[in-house]
Amino acid sequence: MSGRSFWRTAICFSILTSLFTCQASAVSTSAASAVLIEQRSGRVLYEQNGDEERLIASITKIMTAVVALEHGQLQQEYTVTAQDMAEGSSMYLKPGDVLCLEELLYGLMLVSGNDAALAVAHCVSGETEDFVALMNETAEALGMTHSHFANPNGLDAEGHYASARDMAVLAAHALKDQNFRRIVSTASITIGDRYLANHNKLLRLCEGCIGVKTGFTKAAGRTLVSAAQREGMTLVCVTLRDGDDWNDHMVLLDYGFAGYRMETAAAGGQVLSSTLVRGGTAASVPLMAAEDLCYPLAPGERLTVVARCPVSVPAPVVPGQVIGQVCAYLDGELVASVDMAAAAPSARREVEESGGSRWWERLFSPSSAADQRTY
Repeated sequence: MSGRSFWRTAICFSILTSLFTCQASAVSTSAASAVLIEQRSGRVLYEQNGDEERLIASITKIMTAVVALEHGQLQQEYTVTAQDMAEGSSMYLKPGDVLCLEELLYGLMLVSGNDAALAVAHCVSGETEDFVALMNETAEALGMTHSHFANPNGLDAEGHYASARDMAVLAAHALKDQNFRRIVSTASITIGDRYLANHNKLLRLCEGCIGVKTGFTKAAGRTLVSAAQREGMTLVCVTLRDGDDWNDHMVLLDYGFAGYRMETAAAGGQVLSSTLVRGGTAASVPLMAAEDLCYPLAPGERLTVVARCPVSVPAPVVPGQVIGQVCAYLDGELVASVDMAAAAPSARREVEESGGSRWWERLFSPSSAADQRTY
């Protein structure tokens, strides 16, 4: 201890993966590009030319659905016009048809309707160009640095491309939306006189498959994004220009589930630390992980978990108030973090006229408090 700085004893704890049998070995695919990630953490479990920019065909429609769900209303009605007609795969819309956005999204994601894609764009934004601008804004916000969109349906066009890694990031984001999950995991649905059967064969071929989207043009070749959930872990797989994509996805997903387990480094609600409260009715409050901190690990990998918080905070403090972070490190690299929040309240204490303050409030005033503690 030096000067007025004060640190509590630092305690680090580690999570070591159980020694489960790893059946995963080196795998290969027929794809020009391929990526396998864990959905929640984004950890890359397999990569082959993951950042190469390629034509992506109808897996574009994942972005179309994401933008529609974030900017539209599911029950918003739309009247189909001649501007919605398109070549290629179709929901077989006709001018004058009236459908809600949710019905159009089923046509978009199950039967890959290029007409449905245009109708979705017009329903949400009025003009295709305005909708495409939202697609690119969303891509930028998600850090999709090797992607650019020129239309909502994925037909080959100049300036329309993405990488396998970017599409995995997009799909992982999309799967956070329960409406998206519900739509892409639907095997079939009848809308009016239309029977829509999902083109994604993995829904019946692959254990735990929950979607996501197929694609094909002559120039792009076969493209596929899939996701599967087993034992509390969701994996996202992307292949671009892959003539054997169904088999490759099943192999890659089995590889990921065999080689990694989702480990909980800190459970939501678990008290990990505490902080002093200046001017509070309670001298300190316990701090808990605001949600589960999880990360996929291979056999023998070890997470170091660090709780960071201020030495003291001013009153009042309310339960759930974010006061720090819980961080997980793998081989010294930060790989995951969640907020740490107050688990109990501390109201503001009436100040005594004498102006006196408790000794720990003077010691841990903002000018003398350490920035963080490490556990």
